[in-house]
Amino acid sequence: MPGKKLVDNYFTIKENSWLAKIAAWKLSSQSVAMVLGNTIHLHNTTKEDFLKNEKWVKHELCHIQQFRQHGYIGFIAKYLWESMRKGYHNNRFEVAARAAEAE
Repeated sequence: MPGKKLVDNYFTIKENSWLAKIAAWKLSSQSVAMVLGNTIHLHNTTKEDFLKNEKWVKHELCHIQQFRQHGYIGFIAKYLWESMRKGYHNNRFEVAARAAEAE
C-alpha cells in the first residue's frame, strides 16, 4: 500500500506457476506475476528477471501487504468485487499497487 512497508519481507516466489499462466491468458499478457497470500506466482519470467525489475517487485509486494491487511479470503473477495464493478485497471487494489511502483 502506498506509504506502508511490509512488517517483514517474508514471501516466496514460484516460477512456472499454472495459476499465473491462467492469469496471463485472461489478461492477454505474455508474462505475469500475481500474488496469492505470501507467494508471488510467475509465468514466462524467471525469479532472477522478476527481482531485477524494481517497479514490478514493488507492485507485487503491495499486493502481499493487501493480503495481510484484508486477510486471504477477504482480499480475494474484495479484489474480485472491485474488478467486477470497476474493471481490472480501475480496481482500487491495482491502483494502489501501481502507485507503490513509484515509492
